[in-house]
Amino acid sequence: MGPPVHLFHYHLVTSKVRLLEARYLGKLGFELIGRYGWRGESSHWFEAGTSWEELDKIGFRLRLVEVGRGAVNVVLQPGHWDVPRVDHLGIALEEDDYETVLDRARDLGLKIQDHPGKRTFVTTEAGYRLEVHPPRDWVDDALAQADEMQIGELHLRAHDPEEKAVALAEILLLEREGTSVRLGESIVRFLPAGPEGRPELVAEVLA
Repeated sequence: MGPPVHLFHYHLVTSKVRLLEARYLGKLGFELIGRYGWRGESSHWFEAGTSWEELDKIGFRLRLVEVGRGAVNVVLQPGHWDVPRVDHLGIALEEDDYETVLDRARDLGLKIQDHPGKRTFVTTEAGYRLEVHPPRDWVDDALAQADEMQIGELHLRAHDPEEKAVALAEILLLEREGTSVRLGESIVRFLPAGPEGRPELVAEVLA
């Protein structure tokens, strides 16, 4: 039995950011947290209330869109793929489990990028990354809203689904059933016939 984990975030890369943003805000009832990018040489971010038309007029260049609802946080990043691909999954851990996971990643020879007090990324070498967090106030605040919405399942299509699942289970010290891995109340299912590298998001079950 592995450590208690909470999957609360996923970061998607797609050429259809505006359409995907509209789906989350409209169909799924998410709130716009912010659009982040540049105006000229300066970085700027805009909350809800500023339209895309207004942003286009001022020459805003998008870097990321962040949306959220309940215990679910999603980031959308402009990229080459029509079907969104997962760059990384966001995982919340207890303090001791966080250190254990990092030790495990080091033992496996994986690259760790640490931004103290903010984010720690582990590169899985299976085409995607994990963003792991010890207890943080903003994560705890999000998880406290799980009764409104949380991630039930993510279905991700990949060229090598077993490799993707093995990587996730090994790093987080979790049990694996075929190409599916349970992370607390959530399940990540890797499906066949997908691309190499970053897996495609096929479906999400938000409960």
